[in-house]
Amino acid sequence: MNKFDYRAALKDIPHKPGVYQYWDEANELIYIGKAKDLRNRVTSYFNKDTNVNAKTRVLVSKIRKITFTIVDTEIDAWLLENSLIKKHQPRYNVMLKDDKTYPWIIIKNEHYPRIFWTRRIVKDGSKYLGPYASVSMMHAILGLIKETYPLRTCNLALTRPNIEAGKFKVCLEYQLGNCKGPCQNYQTEDDYDNSIEEIKDILNGKIGAVLRKMKVEMDNAISSLNYEHAHRLKRKFDLLENYQSKSTVVNSSITDVDVFSIASEEKYAFVNFLKVMNGTIIQTQTIELKKRLDESYEELLTLAITEFRSRYNSDSKEIIVPFDIDLDDDKLKFTVPKLGEKRKLLDLSQKNVQFFKKERIDQYEKLNPEVRTERLLTQMMKDLRMNQLPRHIECFDNSNFQGKYPVSAIVVFKDGKPSKKDYRHFNVKTVVGPDDFATMEEAVLRRYRRVLDEDTGLPQLIIIDGGKGQLSSAMKSLKLLGIDKQVTVIGIAKRLEELYYPGDQYPLYLDKRSETLKLIQQLRDEAHRFGITFHRKKRDKGTLATELELIEGIGKTTAEKLLKYFKSVKKIREANEETLLEVLNTKQAKALIEYFNGSGLVSN
Repeated sequence: MNKFDYRAALKDIPHKPGVYQYWDEANELIYIGKAKDLRNRVTSYFNKDTNVNAKTRVLVSKIRKITFTIVDTEIDAWLLENSLIKKHQPRYNVMLKDDKTYPWIIIKNEHYPRIFWTRRIVKDGSKYLGPYASVSMMHAILGLIKETYPLRTCNLALTRPNIEAGKFKVCLEYQLGNCKGPCQNYQTEDDYDNSIEEIKDILNGKIGAVLRKMKVEMDNAISSLNYEHAHRLKRKFDLLENYQSKSTVVNSSITDVDVFSIASEEKYAFVNFLKVMNGTIIQTQTIELKKRLDESYEELLTLAITEFRSRYNSDSKEIIVPFDIDLDDDKLKFTVPKLGEKRKLLDLSQKNVQFFKKERIDQYEKLNPEVRTERLLTQMMKDLRMNQLPRHIECFDNSNFQGKYPVSAIVVFKDGKPSKKDYRHFNVKTVVGPDDFATMEEAVLRRYRRVLDEDTGLPQLIIIDGGKGQLSSAMKSLKLLGIDKQVTVIGIAKRLEELYYPGDQYPLYLDKRSETLKLIQQLRDEAHRFGITFHRKKRDKGTLATELELIEGIGKTTAEKLLKYFKSVKKIREANEETLLEVLNTKQAKALIEYFNGSGLVSN
């Protein structure tokens, strides 16, 4: 493989705005990027001091040629980058996962224009409005237009000479009142075109202007005592006003703005777009972006903004975004609202993009469950500030009853799921009385001393059920074994579900809805369940052993031997003398048989 002399290539790149292209050994275009300063941006890829992620290092290792295109402004670079990416679809660029052909509403370029929907755009002078991401919304708008404005639906060539020659006759649509009969000159072209202009205003969100004009016409009709015409206008007015009330989400003073928001996860990003005219959302769509490198939120959002504005032919001068965009252009204003109506619009966009993200991820995870595991573990790694995925997690919990029968339990999760064959419990040996800290210290020491001796592999995450005290006790044992720096250790306190790190007096609070916190809680609850189950068995055996000690000649040690051998009191009671002699001497065996024959001891 030929080594690329990037220093020689950099000498030819100017300090100007433009678009750069990276080519590999097979002369295939592998990446396209934009920059306000081409030399500085390209140099950053080869600068070893720059914190470059692994995927970008792979890209750089494949570069064998650099070409570039100089443009006048940064905004030109922005637009050129988008068009080149869509045309060439390089391997390492963000991929727009949107292969749908969305419908448009067309106002046909003809005499007495028809209005209908289409998925094909033909450059014949017709006006196209859209595209509409929601087909149901598009049909609702077309339904409103049909109900409010009688327009022709036929495809007759309604030219003036044809109409005057009497070539056409009105159809059933005229008889039903759905058309005013322009084919027989019952409706003038000027009157028809006035309706078309009002429809254009409605489709562009200017419903208020249409309503005001209609109100004046109504007042004039009433003044002229033309009540029938006034009634027809009132019906149209009510339909439009009802539509406007459902569409308006902000103050009507907000005119012609584009709103964008973004949500992201490990491999995908999602961007929502709202087009607002006169306080009404007239277009909305969310798209999915498949990441190729570790692209920043700003890079992903700027790519989507370019795509949406191109797709919807938007020339809005104001763009509402969730964070600052580093793009200098006198013709564009980027707004990051904190309060007010514009903030409400941004919040609405963010709700839409979060809903879309959740829906898509749920779909992926149903088809491919390991995707959910990777996402969950990656999120957990970020939330808990770890440097590796917590594929192996262990959680400790202690139990005792009035200071007696202390036990400790450990549960193990692998890839986010319980690994029950790896669960363990410990009979506490070195602790006397109800000392929860010492119990934790012993359990952790015994667990990981054995792990080290048997070389079965340490977990990436250890969870201690308890606050600072239990966590400190666990850390004593880990330090004693010399593994305290090899594993992330946290304690979870029940009261407020706060997480503690060793040596940090301030807890970490995760969102109550966080999947990371839910998994930690699941581990804690499972450790508690497993520990309590074992504790109850031990306590029950202790209670039975105490009752057996009531028999003359049988002490604590002998009672425990009996339970260990026979497993239950029922089997002890049913055993014959010969079998009892396996554990007891003759005197003890006879005393036990005599006790059971005259006692109502409850069997287990």
